[in-house]
Amino acid sequence: MENVNLIDTFSEFKELKNIDRPTMMSVLEDVFRSMLAKKYGSADNFDIIVNIDKGDFEIWRNRVVVNDEEMTDPITQIPLSQAKQIDEDYEVGEEVSDEVKFLDFGRRAILSLRQNLTARILDLEKNNIYMKYKDRIGEIVTGEVYQVWKREILVLDDDGNELILPKSEQIPSDHFRKGDSIRAVVIKVEMRNNTPFIILSRTSPVFLERLFELEVPEIFDGLITIKKIVRVPGERAKVAVESYDERIDPVGACVGMKGSRIHGIVRELRNENIDVINYTANNQLFIQRALSPAKITTIKLIEETKRAEIYLKPNEVSLAIGKGGLNIKLASQLTGYEIDVYREPGGEDEEDVNLEEFSDEIEQWVIDELKAIGCDTARSVLNLSISDLVKRTDLEEEQVKEVVNILKAEFE
Repeated sequence: MENVNLIDTFSEFKELKNIDRPTMMSVLEDVFRSMLAKKYGSADNFDIIVNIDKGDFEIWRNRVVVNDEEMTDPITQIPLSQAKQIDEDYEVGEEVSDEVKFLDFGRRAILSLRQNLTARILDLEKNNIYMKYKDRIGEIVTGEVYQVWKREILVLDDDGNELILPKSEQIPSDHFRKGDSIRAVVIKVEMRNNTPFIILSRTSPVFLERLFELEVPEIFDGLITIKKIVRVPGERAKVAVESYDERIDPVGACVGMKGSRIHGIVRELRNENIDVINYTANNQLFIQRALSPAKITTIKLIEETKRAEIYLKPNEVSLAIGKGGLNIKLASQLTGYEIDVYREPGGEDEEDVNLEEFSDEIEQWVIDELKAIGCDTARSVLNLSISDLVKRTDLEEEQVKEVVNILKAEFE
């Protein structure tokens, strides 16, 4: 009965844990030899035959026949009288092989062997998982949400391995339930207390890069190179691309016909706005492209401090800064320059009024909201349409109209 239970144990592990045959054979033999060495002092003269497919095994002990009075080692020698009980034809100097019955080891030894076998197989499986995912860092994996907690999500891959997606690596608008399919990139693999921890991310720039590789064949084939990616997950991203083939338009290839290629990426990233920019080694031109859609009038680079002074028309300032300052922040990260935005002097800007002057008529939080998109004067607000202001701020249309009327009255 114990024999059957043991066989069930390793057959079950082979099936569930997908351990290859040679490894399984090696582990089983190791465990048996360890048990034999403990009982007999040495396992060198034992043959272990394991048949995983049939689920059985045999242990044979090999001993040399010696005269009864010459026997000194019962482990490696067998007295002639005992050998003749097995077969009358045995003579001194010959080798005798007899089968060791597994049940003879006793219940405690069998239990110990089962525990040892279980521990070895589990350790082996953990190491296999660790090595498998260590080689997959930076790759996208697809799994199923198994458990959702406050700080992380437990994801199971196709083999039932556990992967972790921390809250900090989720896009703010991500909402997953048990059973949902999820895509993320492997960013870290480590062993904690002899257990592999595979950490996933959906906020890493690497995740966006891999999505582009999946959607854009030219990137996968190496015809287009992604030079740099910066992003605020779920909000906005800027991707600088370059083509080594003059016949290929890198931006057009990434966006696709009518946005067909980039739409899939945008949906996966919860409607994150993605600006694809043509990379250039010309820093002035690169900054100009990075600040798109704003049209820059003048750029002054200060190389010692890696700063860029940008001059724009008043109505272009809010475009350059973007909602919540995201556009200028990402452009700065992409180009490596600290960008300062200035309005062009002269013109109607000379008759402008600072928004702070209206603090008695407009609530301070509304002024702060307008300043966050680069509108710190009355004319900079009036240069934008009401729909534009609503879109770029968190203000309601009625609030915007009220502010606009107050500012217009100043110039009338």
